[in-house]
Amino acid sequence: MEAPGLSLSAEGETMTDLVALDIGGTHARFALASVDGEGRIALGEPETLRTDDYASLRTAWEEFERRCGCELPRNAAIAIAAPVTGETVRMTNNSWVIHTGRIDEQLGLDRVCVLNDFAAVAHAVAQAEASEFLHLAGPDVPLPAAGTISVLGPGTGLGVAHLRRGAGGNYHVQATEGGHVDFAPVDHVDDIILARLRRLHRRVSVERVVSGPGIVAIHHALASLEGRAVPEEDDRTIWENGLAGTDSLAAAAVERFCLSLGSAAGDFALAHGAGAVVIAGGLGYRIRETLRASGFAERFRFKGRYEQMMAGLPVKLITHPQPGLFGAAAAFARQYREELA
Repeated sequence: MEAPGLSLSAEGETMTDLVALDIGGTHARFALASVDGEGRIALGEPETLRTDDYASLRTAWEEFERRCGCELPRNAAIAIAAPVTGETVRMTNNSWVIHTGRIDEQLGLDRVCVLNDFAAVAHAVAQAEASEFLHLAGPDVPLPAAGTISVLGPGTGLGVAHLRRGAGGNYHVQATEGGHVDFAPVDHVDDIILARLRRLHRRVSVERVVSGPGIVAIHHALASLEGRAVPEEDDRTIWENGLAGTDSLAAAAVERFCLSLGSAAGDFALAHGAGAVVIAGGLGYRIRETLRASGFAERFRFKGRYEQMMAGLPVKLITHPQPGLFGAAAAFARQYREELA
């Protein structure tokens, strides 16, 4: 009989089974995963649940188990879109409160790895194959084997992390709350966006603009610039119309979003001393071709005296379909490497 959380691959190798979980502001994504003795990860088909539909992590976990139709492994890797400090995590963009110090007891786990969601994405960047990156800007060369790589991505908020690669394939991931730095206008349109947001918020962070919901503020600002009545449309509608090109104002808002993402990506590269940048997340993947055709690269470089240096940094987009889940499993494998060997 196999030990709980262990299985055998087709080749007879011992595999450690786990649940990978990526909890964002809007969705919680679950998948069964396994890790072999070399740290190689196999990820099952994900299940996506809306966080608003569940009272807590535990009730969402129970729903995933029901959908699986089997007892879940007693190991888990859980990525959370919030600072993972202390024993209680209050989600930034949803109502869940997660007691990380008791999560093993609550979910019946033997081993658990809990980390920030963009720290998980940075683990995915460190482990992904070169074929899983799409070139966006700068020189079309592989990500550096050594040095710092900034990782960021817009979703319900703006996730930011960085990883530092060292010798022998070693690396260190640093989670940040970079999405909450101040929004920095670059031109008069950015000034209008900032002025509008200042009327709504005590302080305007960059994720008020560079996030999925941020497209609404951009859309309103562009409407006011042209003296139009402010259209009352939600972010999903603006994104759909803008990407489809069926509404010229929505399309202009998407282009402006790409500019702002380029500016933010360049700012974080400067702050991290990065040798490369990776854009991640579902929204980034969705707009990948729009990003390549937009002014993203120009805004990324637009850093005054450092423009030439910025032009020399490769900027990629990770195309792995579930970098948060994959990265969470990779972090679990690193945390329990000796036990899994």
